[in-house]
Order: sequence, then C-alpha cells, then structure tokens
Amino acid sequence: MGIFKLYKNTFKNGIHPPENKDITQGLPIRQFPFSPILIIPMSQHIGSPAEIIVREGQEVERGQILAKASSYVSVPIHSPVSGTVRKISMVPTISGNKIEGIQLEAFPYSGQEVAEGKPIRLETATSDEILKGIQDCGIVGLGGAAFPTHVKLKVPEGKTCEYLIINGIECEPYLTTDHRVMLEQAEDIFMGIRYLMKATGAIQTVIGIEANKQDAADHLNKLKPNDIPVTIQVVPVKYPQGSEKMLITAVLGKEVPSGGLPIDVNVVTVNVATTAEIGRLLPHGRGIQERVITIAGPAIKKPGNYLIPVGTPLRFVLDYVGIQDDIAEVYMGGPMMGVSVSNLDISITKGTSGILVFGNNDVKKEEKVYPCIKCGACVDACPISLNPSKLGILAKFESYDRMVENFNLMDCFECGSCSYVCPSHIPLVQYFRLSKARYKRRKSLKQNLNNA
Repeated sequence: MGIFKLYKNTFKNGIHPPENKDITQGLPIRQFPFSPILIIPMSQHIGSPAEIIVREGQEVERGQILAKASSYVSVPIHSPVSGTVRKISMVPTISGNKIEGIQLEAFPYSGQEVAEGKPIRLETATSDEILKGIQDCGIVGLGGAAFPTHVKLKVPEGKTCEYLIINGIECEPYLTTDHRVMLEQAEDIFMGIRYLMKATGAIQTVIGIEANKQDAADHLNKLKPNDIPVTIQVVPVKYPQGSEKMLITAVLGKEVPSGGLPIDVNVVTVNVATTAEIGRLLPHGRGIQERVITIAGPAIKKPGNYLIPVGTPLRFVLDYVGIQDDIAEVYMGGPMMGVSVSNLDISITKGTSGILVFGNNDVKKEEKVYPCIKCGACVDACPISLNPSKLGILAKFESYDRMVENFNLMDCFECGSCSYVCPSHIPLVQYFRLSKARYKRRKSLKQNLNNA
C-alpha cells in the first residue's frame, strides 16, 4: 500500500511521451472492406497453434470454425469471410518465421452475414460454461498480448477474485481503439462485465480510464446499469499505466508481488475491447472474425479506427488507407511496445491493436550508442523499480543468471521507458528481451542435459 499513499491514483515513476492521439480519437469506427484474399495464420495467440479442420477447395461461411483449439491454452479460429479455402501452407508472420496458415478467397458478392451459434445464456450458465464459451468464441486479449482469455479468467484453486478491473487506459501513443470502443460499444462492455463477474466470482468491478479520455468516462458513467456493482475511475495520464500491475496499483493501491500475478492480490484484469467482444459474441455463440484497429502515423493519408477482418493482408490495408512514398517504418501496435514490420505480406491477427506508418522525416537517424554515464534516468523511469543500468551492464557480459536471480529481470515487461529516457541511446529494452530469451534457452538446455 506504500506506493499508493505516495502516488495517489497512479504508480511510481513512469514517463510522459507525446500522446499523438488527437487525429484519430474523434474518428468513429468504420467497417473496413473485405480483401479478395485473406491469409490466416494458425498461431494468433500465446499457447498452442490452432489445428486446421478444413481442406483445400472447401467452401466456408463467415463465422465457421476453420481450426479448433489444440489444447487448453489454445483457441479456435473462425472464418472472417464466406469464401473458398484456396491453399493451406506456411505463411509469413511478424516474427519473421513462417507458420501453418490458410489462404481464403472471399466470395465477391456475398453479403457476409454471420449465422447464429449456440448462445451462452447468462442467467443459466455456470462459471465453467462461460469460460468454455469464451474459448469456443476464440477470444484472446485484444490489448496486444493475445493471451487466451479463458485461461486468464480461471481462478486457481485456493485463490479468490474480489475485484474485476476493466483496462480502458490505452496509454500507448497514437492508439485510440479502446477509446472508441468505450464511446461506441458501452452496452457490449457492460454485458461483458456481467459474464466476467459470474465467471470469476468478482464482487466489484472498476473500469480504469486515463484522464485524456474523460468523454469515455462520462459516457460510461451515464449508461452504467444498476444491476452490477461498477465504478469508473479516472487516473492521471502516464505511461505505462496500461500494464495490469501498474493499473492495479493506480486504482486499488495494491502491489502485485515480484513474480506474482494479479490473482495473488485477489484481482483479475481484462482489456476493455476484450470485454466488449465477450458481451457481443457470447449471447449469440459467435466467434471473433474482426477487431478494431487504429491506423495512424504521419505517413498515413486516411487515418482512423477501422473494424478489420482477421487475416486481411497488411499490404491491402496500406493500399486502402494510402501512404506516402517515402515510408521508413511500419509498426504493428504502438510505438513503445509494438514491433517494427519487415514484411508487408503479413496479415492482421487478433492481437493487432494498431498500425503506425512513419516517413523518413519522422524517424530519427540511427544514433550512436554511448557508454552508460550512471545518470539514473532509467532507474527513475522504471515503473517496477528495477535497475536498468545495472541490468544493461550485466547483459553485455552475458550474466543472465545474475540478471534473473539478483536483479529480477523477469519482472521487466519491456515497456521501453528506460530506452526512451536514456541520454546515451542504449537500447536497454532490446538487451533485456534478448537476455530473457537466452536465459530461457540456457535453462532449457540444462534441464535436457540433466534429464538425459
């Protein structure tokens, strides 16, 4: 509780990058056109890839299951269009790897209606039935992490959920999808909350919203129903307040312990767009086929918030919205935690929250990296009070065990605050990402040797 007392309604440290939300935050959600060909990778979520159950040449309807969940930590994939399965092959992804996927050719004159499925009735469904329904709908975290939502909502034995926190913070610069969802899909959000409270056993819900979205907070307050205990809490604007641990501290004054999860402090957090999808899909038993995405950046000609079918090729998206001739960078996600794209042949997935495009004049030239000057700016910025300077030095010496065991590397959620403030231009967050991957690889090799 100490941090909460010192930093009322927010968390310790953090940064204030330019928001750059003005252009799209007032633009309503618009339906994006259907691409003639959609490319649908089978791994659009954390966990096991979905298992294809259709064949080449098969005609499918919009909303039909193309691939089933292959394990508990997996979700099915539904057809975003009515069309024909033209090819099952390896398809490119943002990681640079190719994975199994489906190429769908959309019927050019189809009305693209979605058939009704088996509804999950709120009044009679049990907690387990709601969780199974969420999995069957293919719902994952739409804030960017794409973790299967039914797994996140399952309260472990011996734990209890007192608070459900709906994350409407959206602290990444440029992104305004959650903002528009709160303004345009309030009924779906509150219906989703009803399902979530029944599934988790939560007794109170808090919707956290940053102060730069006061209109959304006012709108939800106005439409707030009387049958569920919901409060809307507006918090100061600060990055990375959208991280669930930071949000829990901001709205409840609770600190999730190092290495712990929100349920350790009796909390479950869910992104607001994910909540809206639950409220929209479960009453009809439908699967997720599309999502709201912010398309922005100085090199975009028609910025906005678009409802885009999953599987839409990135190249088709950029051709439709128009881009300048001198593009230098394309990002999937926000500029702080998003990923730079090296291949325009990848497609939109469930985890795509934004597409940002920058021209040559908008991107800094590659800056020389200087030695750490021990200024402490990264320490002051880190929202979880790590020592990025020390971790960066250890990373250069490949002291991965010390980074994890003595300096809590695994608590880092790669928000990029340290890199943003570093006067020496040290790419700290990239060092940490690489160090975690190498640490896990070494640990796995050791375990394999011990078991041999």
